[in-house]
Amino acid sequence: MAIITISRGSYSKGKEVAEKVAQKLGYQCYAREVILRASKEFNIPEIKLVKAIHDAPSILEKFSYGKEKFIAYFQAALLQCLVRDNVVYHGLAGHFYVRGVSHVLKVRIIADVKDRIQAFMDREKISYESAVALLNKDDIERQKWSQNLYGIDTNDPILYDLVIRVRKMSVDDAVDVICHAVGLKTFKTTFESQKAMEDLVLASEVKTTLLELKPDIQVFVRDGVVTLGASAQIMKAPDLVREMEKITASIPGVKSVNVKSSHLVEWSD
Repeated sequence: MAIITISRGSYSKGKEVAEKVAQKLGYQCYAREVILRASKEFNIPEIKLVKAIHDAPSILEKFSYGKEKFIAYFQAALLQCLVRDNVVYHGLAGHFYVRGVSHVLKVRIIADVKDRIQAFMDREKISYESAVALLNKDDIERQKWSQNLYGIDTNDPILYDLVIRVRKMSVDDAVDVICHAVGLKTFKTTFESQKAMEDLVLASEVKTTLLELKPDIQVFVRDGVVTLGASAQIMKAPDLVREMEKITASIPGVKSVNVKSSHLVEWSD
């Protein structure tokens, strides 16, 4: 039992790899469904959210705390899928949300630019020049998106356990490598790793519950104990602090609640 996140660029065969891995292992496969679930929570029409993903996060700037709310809802939707285990997720920054969970195999699929261009031309029936321009635009926007929202560069190999180049190694070869790797003891679900995953899910639930009250609140959970990281301004508002404590304590799974100044909280990676 494990979780596989697959990061990919467009026309890199990453989607095909993810779907074949899920089929071979009998895992659930998620991608766009998570974004749609988040869009419902965020109350943004699907077409606008998809456009936002391709055009960088400028659309979110039109909303109060748009960035914070999008991340919170997307994270909650994704973690609710991943906590079930035996899951393959390919799409937006999946590896970013499960740092510290040992039974996650993080994979990056890459392909040569000329192969991606040819695949784009074949599928869309467009010229070489158009394919190059559109592919470059898509890569730049994806990079802007991850940098702006998460502060990460999805091309950085240090983020992954496996980086696979699909060319000499075929799609089926990549599938075999991933299926072998996820079977290693290193990626087996343990009691501790599952607890870490459940803590992440609980933290995301607390975050979304407090969004309307304080969208920029930081939330950290360890074994059901919730720590809220608040700004100095919030710490000077005892009524608000008590309200956040009361709301958080009412959430199933929360054992206790602490509110601390943000700079005093030790955040886990």
